[in-house]
Amino acid sequence: MAGCGPGPSGGKIVLRIADWGGAGDDSVSAQIERDVYAGFEKLYPNIEIQREGIPGSQDYVKKILLGFISHSEPDVIRLDASSAAVFVDNDILLDLAPLTNGKQGINLSDFFPNTLEVAQRGKSIYAIPVDFTPMVMYYNRRLFDEAHVPYPTENWTWAEFLDRAQKLTKGDRFGYTFTNWMAGWILWIWNNSGDVLDQHGKASSTATSQSTVDAVTFIRDLVNKYKVAPSLSQQAAEGALPFANGDAAMEMSGHWNLTTLTSAPKIHLDDVGVAPIPVSQPGQKPVTVLYESGWAIGKHSQHTDAAWKFIRYFTSAAVQRQLQKTGIGVCARKDIANERAVNDREREFLKIVPSGKNPWGAKVQGYDFVEDEGTKMMDSVLKSGKDPRAALKDFASNVDRELGKQ
Repeated sequence: MAGCGPGPSGGKIVLRIADWGGAGDDSVSAQIERDVYAGFEKLYPNIEIQREGIPGSQDYVKKILLGFISHSEPDVIRLDASSAAVFVDNDILLDLAPLTNGKQGINLSDFFPNTLEVAQRGKSIYAIPVDFTPMVMYYNRRLFDEAHVPYPTENWTWAEFLDRAQKLTKGDRFGYTFTNWMAGWILWIWNNSGDVLDQHGKASSTATSQSTVDAVTFIRDLVNKYKVAPSLSQQAAEGALPFANGDAAMEMSGHWNLTTLTSAPKIHLDDVGVAPIPVSQPGQKPVTVLYESGWAIGKHSQHTDAAWKFIRYFTSAAVQRQLQKTGIGVCARKDIANERAVNDREREFLKIVPSGKNPWGAKVQGYDFVEDEGTKMMDSVLKSGKDPRAALKDFASNVDRELGKQ
């Protein structure tokens, strides 16, 4: 890995910055971020940014860990909530709490509290949040109107969701589209008061509970019994995006989905609404997850001052205002997020934010294995007809064995 010392020209500091983008990314969002980097170099002519893109979450984690072992990790590291624990809990990152005070500090009250929690441990904080998304239920207002079905409400229930989905399913059109992506479907479990791990990172105490079994059973029935969502094999065969193509009235996703829907030919963005995830019982409060990313500093960095300058610059209101043009996430700064909430859809996102909590990967190392096992478990239920209770029992056993919780 390139050295942390002065650069080849003019004794500049070479500031190594790691994120998970590919080198050949020519998207609008990548160009905006490159412009932001260029703006930093113009503001600080003695600092040269060396961006190190590492595509793939597992490769990213492995390369950063290997760099830390050899004392050559990047100066600035993009921290993803889904894998934060492995970095924070292995003492790989610099505690930024002392840097947040004083004239060159950062006002942490500018940020949504639950985005800060991802990298907080007691009084220490190991990353400053940049952006995030709550998972929400997207719905197509036009399809709802055509079927004379009422829109989702703030505290709607599974029964109301199923009723709407059944009325919206007709011919080749489905009421809902389900993706076997555990980061999304775990919310069905959470909104039935279940879970896949307990506070100690053990699966068998929660994943086999009746609440979790009932949630997986409900997902199975949506696809296989009520047929309000296409089967996994149907989706694989068609290779399409049912919601974006107007072939499904609802789907669960994050804010990034709007970038796809903006250019989708068969759905108008003005027809897209968002709502909280439905709850299993009346009177429950919906809960969601916040998938957040932020900037951290490698513990062995020789350029802490320059790295902190970069983080302060990148998370400033002016720069975040520029970055928010990408539409990928919700700004972690409350002022910019509220400034950008110019329509009902964006305001609905902000209303959902307080119900968001950290993903398990922010607190539990090795959670990528849990998600892989979760995908296999759901496949066995939806494709092979395995009983949800038996599938979850096997899932819990495999997870506890891998995480050393047996």
